[in-house]
Parts: sequence; structure tokens; C-alpha cells
Amino acid sequence: MRLRVASYNIHRGYGRDGRYDPDRILRVIKEMDADIVALQEVDFPGRHPDQLLSWLAAKLGMTAVGGPVRTSETGRYGNGLLTRYPVKQVQQWDLSVGRYEPRGALAADIYWQGATIQVAATHLGLWPKERPLQTARLLKRLPIDKETLTILMGDLNEWQVWGKSLRVLRNVFGSPASPPTFPAVWPVLALDRIWVSPPEALRGIHVHRTAESRTASDHLPVKAEIRFQAMGRTGARRRDGYEPTPTATGWGRSML
Repeated sequence: MRLRVASYNIHRGYGRDGRYDPDRILRVIKEMDADIVALQEVDFPGRHPDQLLSWLAAKLGMTAVGGPVRTSETGRYGNGLLTRYPVKQVQQWDLSVGRYEPRGALAADIYWQGATIQVAATHLGLWPKERPLQTARLLKRLPIDKETLTILMGDLNEWQVWGKSLRVLRNVFGSPASPPTFPAVWPVLALDRIWVSPPEALRGIHVHRTAESRTASDHLPVKAEIRFQAMGRTGARRRDGYEPTPTATGWGRSML
């Protein structure tokens, strides 16, 4: 079965021109037509009255899952997920290291094609000492096996090809393609990544480069196609016994 996913650092809705314009972010997400989208640098209620993540979900007919990481005088800020499929369980993990800027991961069990898949969105730290600790902590919390589809997406802030954090992840997910996504006007750094287990389920990773995406944020989004035969239909592989109901689809629903 085919699944389209994407990861996008939306820069709080501010484009390269410094203008706050959530409609541009909405149009870019519509262009990608992904089933699950991981978002970074999301503002939550308290900064903008339109409550960006909930507004995007309503416009797209998707479920919003919010994961605030940092609180300041201007509001809350962190990760988010948008999904077309029912969400069973949500967890937030603190990945902060010492006195560096707070960081975290947002993980959701999502019901897809009769089984539960794991999806995690994260935004790692700016400093080299942080990221290996953050990835190791993340993998301890994210159980991975060959029979369950696991997708890790986000802005890893790792620009060194052989950075320690990437080596930690390659030991689990292999070495998927990593096209450059930053800066959006002329991308040279592969900051935004998608990792999939089992690795053979990943069929392609591409940067979404359009006129709209080059101006909507300082990052370009990255998208991937996944093909995976879920084993939950016959009961051979079920993580929770969850059965969806008509109200569980969460179209336009927010889980902030």
C-alpha cells in the first residue's frame, strides 16, 4: 500500500520576505498532497489568533496533533503533525540537553490500512554536542521492528555528512537520500530528513521545489513515498487491537 509523507519547517508561518502568511504554507502543503505531514517551528495559541495548526487541519480536512516544546512571552512553539488517518495514541518526549534551547519529539500511533504505524516528528538542536544525545534518547523511546512501519521526520539541524547524530540513525534506518532543503532560495544543506523502517519500504525522497515553496518558509519541504504491506488486516500484526469508528477519523479535528 502506498503512503505519502512530508516534513516541513514552516518558520512559524513567516516567509523569506519576513511576512506572516499562513495561506502560503497551506498552498505548499496542498501541492504536496501528502497523507501525513510533520511540521516544525509551529506556533500554538497565544501568538496568533488563527491557531495555525488547527487552521491548517480544518482547511485540509486532516487531524492536527500538537507538540509544544517551548513557552515564552509570545506564546508556545514546537512540533506538529497533520494526518488523514485516525490517531490512536500521542506521546511527547523531552529531548532537551542542559542549558541549550528546549527540544522535543512528537510521536503518534496512526491507524493505516488495518494496522498501527508509528510516526515521530522532531526538531533537533543547533549545537553538535546536543544532537547525538537527542537521537540516542529518541531511539530509546521509539520501538522499532521489521513488522511495524516506523517513520521519523524532521529538521535534524545536521549539516555534516558524517555527523554523529546521522551515524546513530543510519545504524537503524540505513542511508536514505538526503537532498538539500536549506536555505529555500538556494538549498545547500540537507537539514530536513525522512527516515523509514523497514528501509526497503521507502521508495523515494524528493525536495518539493516550487515557486510557492521557495517563498513560504526559509526551508523547502521534503517528501517521500512509502510502500508497505500492513499485516493488521488478518490479525497477524496488531500493536493495540484498535478498531476505528466513524468518529475516530478526526477530519479537521485538533489534538493540541
